[in-house]
Amino acid sequence: MIANVRAMVNRGLARAGNARTAPAVAAAMSRRARTLRTLVTTLSGCAVVLVARASLADHYRVPSGSMEPTVVVGDQICVNKAAYGLRVPESETYLAQGADPARGDVVVLASPTDGEVLLKRVVAVPGDVVAVVDGRVAIDGAFVPVVELDGGATVEQLGEHPHALGTSWGGGPDFGPVRVPADGYLVLGDNRGNSRDGRFFGWVARGAILGRAVAVCLHDGRPAWQPL
Repeated sequence: MIANVRAMVNRGLARAGNARTAPAVAAAMSRRARTLRTLVTTLSGCAVVLVARASLADHYRVPSGSMEPTVVVGDQICVNKAAYGLRVPESETYLAQGADPARGDVVVLASPTDGEVLLKRVVAVPGDVVAVVDGRVAIDGAFVPVVELDGGATVEQLGEHPHALGTSWGGGPDFGPVRVPADGYLVLGDNRGNSRDGRFFGWVARGAILGRAVAVCLHDGRPAWQPL
């Protein structure tokens, strides 16, 4: 009889303990679920940002004077990395190709010699017969128009992109005439006499062009929007 009573009391205590423990267990599980959801959301957001930066848009800090006077050392450039197509992040493989780079486009590219990221201007596209003489570009035997402004600036009209040229260093080495191969592009710096560009490292493959420079978005440490 006494043993039975003790057993009944123990069972009652166990049920009471389980009743008190159940809400605590449920609360702990709920906290773990919220933590897991927060972690998944955070990681997903980071992944989206990384993919967007690798495939859609990015910025580039100008390290040298090779593109002066268009951009100067320290400028931050906004880059549209999807301008010529959507590619697999960190690769030269396109998921979908867009428009081809055009004469006059300012582009960010990987140097054919060492992979360094450079900012240059496309001056010749596949099929062009291109020459560079004293810094001036000739396409298919005709020099690209150049205008000398009253203030002393030299403006080149390349495609739909009129732009000033840096002339204080001269024109740099001559190049060509030679036909641009399929999938090749000739890029030059606007500061023709102070630019290590396609006259030194040769053609740039389409896949090595990482995006089109859209505008200067930070100049002299201040926000800016100067279309390129």
